[in-house]
Amino acid sequence: MLTSEVGFLGTALSTLYLIVLLSIQILWTSRRAAELSPPLRYTALFVQACLVYLPLLQFKESWVGLPGFLAGSALVVLRPPYGWITAGLVVVSMAFTQAALSPDQIEPIVYITLSTTLTALLIYGLTWLSTLVTQLHSAREELAKMAVARERLRFARDLHDLLGYNLSAITLKSELTHRLVLKHPARAREELVEILQISRQALADVRAVASGYREMSLDEECVSARSVLAAADVHVRMDVGYRDLPVRVSTVLATVLREGITNLLRHSKAEFCEISLRQDSTTVTIVMLNDGVPDDPIDSREDGGPGGSGIHNLSARVTELGGDLVADFLPEKRFRLCATMPLSGQADQRGKGKDDDLDPPLRVVS
Repeated sequence: MLTSEVGFLGTALSTLYLIVLLSIQILWTSRRAAELSPPLRYTALFVQACLVYLPLLQFKESWVGLPGFLAGSALVVLRPPYGWITAGLVVVSMAFTQAALSPDQIEPIVYITLSTTLTALLIYGLTWLSTLVTQLHSAREELAKMAVARERLRFARDLHDLLGYNLSAITLKSELTHRLVLKHPARAREELVEILQISRQALADVRAVASGYREMSLDEECVSARSVLAAADVHVRMDVGYRDLPVRVSTVLATVLREGITNLLRHSKAEFCEISLRQDSTTVTIVMLNDGVPDDPIDSREDGGPGGSGIHNLSARVTELGGDLVADFLPEKRFRLCATMPLSGQADQRGKGKDDDLDPPLRVVS
């Protein structure tokens, strides 16, 4: 009866030891292992060592196969070369233990040595495999977040470029229509038709931004810029000459023109604006020059003026095509916006954007 009680207690104790030992082993393969402080990691490794060696006094040969878990954990927890030295000591200690338990047999010693070594390497490999899988999932989550962030930035940038210009144009033409509605009703109706067209175009552009890449017509933007500036009583001189341009270049030039007009209307009291566009065999350049810059132009940068989000958005677009954007404050309260882009390598780039340089440096000359 006493023997049966000892056997039952031994089985219960061995089960408890195994549960705790394997729980610690599973801990090394979980995400919490990286969050543990070094003292806690060393404490867990010490507890695992106790659960490996102390039961040997009670279970003897029945327990000699488990120290491989300790050797594998040492390789995971301790830094090289300490991990390899500790694992080697565990393997050697089990060889001597088996030699003490079976002094006249060489086969069990070789078996336990190889078994402990292979178990240690297997535990080490599986633990690092689990860690790599966890890191891979974390990296994928970060990449997904970055992709979402880039898409949000693209949407915000395009929305700023679209609505800033369209709302400014609608506001100006609405004010003009209000002044003309009694004295020149026919002209007021024409302005209302243009307001309706701009509103519809703005709606279509916003939908295009939401769906992805948006193309813009440079010809239409030139006509629209002349109309909007005329409505704002700004004298316009346009000198535009270009041949067939790649779609991406034409779209970016139209965006530069639109943002330049928006900045002129929002941040200056311009009476004159000169717009020129020139193309040669390798590059195309657009230059916008206007007067009426406020006495302290630096303040206008905080809400989208030169150096604000609008110009930085343009800088990002131009830099994506390998070009350069320069914003100059000139004497006599004038402001110049110049964008130069290469033509080579752009023809087959339709719809492909690079979000790597989301906020490139901008040269602003005061």
